[in-house]
Amino acid sequence: MRTQFSPLNRRAVLRAMGLSIGLPWMESLATAADLSAKGHENSPKRMAFLFVPNGVHLPDWTPKQTGYGYDLPHILQPLKSVQDELMVISGLTHDKGRANGDGPGDHARSASVFLTGSQPRKTNGSDIRSGVSVDQVAARIGGKKTRFSSLELGCEPGRSAGNCDSGYSCAYSSNISWSSESTPVGKETNPRFVFERLFGAGETPARDEQAERRRAQKQSILDFVLEDAKSLQSRLGKTDQQKLEEYLNGVREIERRVELSSNPSEVNLDITYPVPEGTPSDYGEHIRLMCDMLVLAFQMDRTRIATFMLADAGSNRSYRQINVPDGHHDLSHHRGDSAKHSKIREINRFHVQQLAYFLERLKRTPDGPEGNLLDQSMICYGSAISDGDRHNNENLPILLAGSGGGTIDTGRHLRVETETPMCNLFMSMLQRFGTPVDFIGDSTGSLNQLTI
Repeated sequence: MRTQFSPLNRRAVLRAMGLSIGLPWMESLATAADLSAKGHENSPKRMAFLFVPNGVHLPDWTPKQTGYGYDLPHILQPLKSVQDELMVISGLTHDKGRANGDGPGDHARSASVFLTGSQPRKTNGSDIRSGVSVDQVAARIGGKKTRFSSLELGCEPGRSAGNCDSGYSCAYSSNISWSSESTPVGKETNPRFVFERLFGAGETPARDEQAERRRAQKQSILDFVLEDAKSLQSRLGKTDQQKLEEYLNGVREIERRVELSSNPSEVNLDITYPVPEGTPSDYGEHIRLMCDMLVLAFQMDRTRIATFMLADAGSNRSYRQINVPDGHHDLSHHRGDSAKHSKIREINRFHVQQLAYFLERLKRTPDGPEGNLLDQSMICYGSAISDGDRHNNENLPILLAGSGGGTIDTGRHLRVETETPMCNLFMSMLQRFGTPVDFIGDSTGSLNQLTI
């Protein structure tokens, strides 16, 4: 016989544990309404936007066929296991990423315009101006349902002031999330701080004090709540007992990896590319660790909206781990050199491998009575520059993963009409997220081709 909490007891459990580690969906804690819900209708939807810099090598990115059953090109081959949950979209444009009379500065514009669709003011002073980004539009309307209205992550800290690109402020290059025309939302790059923020209890001072006490006593977050967890586990059904154990083990493993990454002796400081204390020396591990915490944040319903900059605009990071010691930005100015093309496509494939890891984790994570997190998500990945040498902003490399609760027809390569605004995709995502607006950026309507 299935063990089931009354609504009052369930709320008590969430108060006792939810503010410290959170809980995934479990049948034993579900209300009668939860259990009677069919399909995706009552499960919350999530949105995440992942940014990569410097464009891609389009010949090895773009599928030759459109529609279903397309062959994945070299760069996208790591996505084979999630191809049916994926849509490759060709033809979208960010017109406001173009100079439009403002001269050079394409990389700064590419980050600023990526989620705003707005022309940034060319300045390296404090009078920055862009537009409200799609994630923050959603957060304003729908972010009140979770502890964090949105979550902003990155792997490079960047700078918030100064001249980073031909007269454009570093604030443009380092941020893709904007809460107002003049306010970029800073990203967190240190895995320890992300972990403490997600899994610590209470307001910031209380969380900090609790974290320091745990460190002094060499206790983990799970050590603090283990007795509550054991008490809860004994009252769950057998399936949910196993689910809770797997979940707690997952949190423990991420916590262990955070501790390893925060040990200064583990950090390899490269003179040409310094890694801040607290981040893994291995770039791939840094990305995956952030992805794991984002999966847990979605799973616990800490937030439903996130952005993640895998690197800042114009990043010249080297990729020695895949035998590409050259700087990424330097390579992107390839001038048609085939050797540089080969290196660029391997960098692009490396980034896609990390995306595949994230999507596979979402797909393996149950959500609701039937589905998984990827089913309930809309994950937009790409760049606001198409070819790094041309610095062009049309035919952008864009992927959309997840069916948004069964509202997107995935498994296709979709080619839209030339000069279709990228913001039309955002309009469609906002509609499916339950936060529709009249326009965003330079949108001209919705992208109706997401369904057939």
